[in-house]
Amino acid sequence: MRKNLFAVSALLFAFVVVGPAVQAQGGVRSGPDAATLRDPELEKDSLHNLEVARNYFKLKKAFVAALKRTEEIIAGNPNFTKIDEALFIAGSSSLSLAENKGKQKPDLYISYDGSTKKTLTADQFRNMARDYLTRLVTDYPESSFRSQADEALRVIGDKKLVESKQ
Repeated sequence: MRKNLFAVSALLFAFVVVGPAVQAQGGVRSGPDAATLRDPELEKDSLHNLEVARNYFKLKKAFVAALKRTEEIIAGNPNFTKIDEALFIAGSSSLSLAENKGKQKPDLYISYDGSTKKTLTADQFRNMARDYLTRLVTDYPESSFRSQADEALRVIGDKKLVESKQ
């Protein structure tokens, strides 16, 4: 009887000591939510940039400014909850700049090749638009911007997408 009492006491002691340590690990996340953990401050900043880009894009037709804002989101927060809209605005703005539309001239968009400043040609803007819109279509097929992106890619002449649709 004394041996059983000693064994039960040892088990009870082990549960009391080890139990809280095991319980503390209960909050560990796994699965799809673990891969998409988002920094709330970065989300807030990206959402602000998207709202500004949306305003430049829709209301002001300032496509250079819209493209710059969305590029900041895409580069700085690839897990942003509304990245599909950022890709759509970036692609559409690039396409508009290729067609010389809007209130800002395409030569206001400056890219850097090392320390050399350069402006992009219409073909380079068109390729940029194709890249952003293709990424939207392939990475976010359920996006509400999908049909608009498909149509823009048809206009641009994305051979892979046009061939797969036929």
